[in-house]
Amino acid sequence: MGPVLKIIIAAACGIASYLISALNPAIILSRRLYGKDVRECGSGNAGFSNFKRNFGMKYAWVVFVIDLAKGVLLPLLTGFAFRSMALGWYNGVWFSGIFGLLGHAYPVWYDLKGGKGFLECLGLAFVLDWRAGLLAFALMVILLLTVKIMSVSTLSGLAAGAVALWFLCPSLPARIAFTLCVLFVWVRHRSNLVRLIHGNESKFILFKKKEG
Repeated sequence: MGPVLKIIIAAACGIASYLISALNPAIILSRRLYGKDVRECGSGNAGFSNFKRNFGMKYAWVVFVIDLAKGVLLPLLTGFAFRSMALGWYNGVWFSGIFGLLGHAYPVWYDLKGGKGFLECLGLAFVLDWRAGLLAFALMVILLLTVKIMSVSTLSGLAAGAVALWFLCPSLPARIAFTLCVLFVWVRHRSNLVRLIHGNESKFILFKKKEG
């Protein structure tokens, strides 16, 4: 396989990761099932937590699973593609992860107004090293059940996953890329961080059907 063909396939993988991740289940389901755009409700975020707060848990888990699955499957498939071209498994994984995260945050299908990308980033952690992904997810669940603040839970979980990958993942570019992805998600949560500083960040009750 020549270098030009490799570049074309790699570019196609990046574009596919972006376009598929840009299909946001929270926006699609809120429009189809409730006749509303989740971005015009509550916090305005097109993600699991805002969907759950406004429409209940019945379909919120569908949003959770689809977003997480995108974060796992797209990097996984791209990793296989890159490995078949002798470009490196980890290079394919983090390459797809970055484009997928950008697609979720800035979806071309929805005027570049998407979600904050936590689940896509969590999925990427699982693919880079399942132990780091499990640590991030476990810490998120523990904090969510105790502190009951989604932003604290998600950002702490991702930070822990990033630290873990520096010890577990053999690929330096992958470790750097994931750390940058986590920082990106933190920046996307800047409004939550401001509310945390002022002590008015809202609680998130996981098993309550509907809030507010």
